[in-house]
Amino acid sequence: MTTRTTAQQREQARIAYDAYLATCPARQLLDRISDKWVSLLLTALADGPQRYSSLSRTIAGVSQKMLTQTLRTLERDGLVSRSVTPSVPVRVEYALTPLGVSLLPVMRAIKDWAETHIEQVTAARDTYDSRATCPEAPKATR
Repeated sequence: MTTRTTAQQREQARIAYDAYLATCPARQLLDRISDKWVSLLLTALADGPQRYSSLSRTIAGVSQKMLTQTLRTLERDGLVSRSVTPSVPVRVEYALTPLGVSLLPVMRAIKDWAETHIEQVTAARDTYDSRATCPEAPKATR
C-alpha cells in the first residue's frame, strides 16, 4: 500500500472534484442548480416558507409536473425542506434549508444580473441575428 502525503491527498481530492470532467459529482450539482426553475424556486423561497400553490402562482410558466419534480430534487439535494402539518386539509410548506440559504446570494446575484443586463443582451442578440440573416455583400473581384 502506498503512503501519500497530505499535499498529495489534497491534490487527489481536487482532481476528483473537477467540474470539467463529465463524471464529477460537482458537475452534476452544477447541472442541477443551473436549471431555470431551480434558480427561480430558490429565490422565491428566500422570503420564507411557502405552500405549493403560492410557489405555483409566483413562478409564472412552471407546469405542475416541473414544479413538483424540481421541489423533489431540491429536497433530495438538501436545499429545500418539506414540512407537512396534519390538519384538514393537510398543509405542506417548502422552505430553504441552511444549505439552500448558503446558495441564495449566488442565485440572487444571477437573477439581479439578468434583470439589469437584459436590454444589453437583447441588443446583442438583435445585432447578431441581423448579421446572420443578411446575405453577405458580394466580394470585390480584382
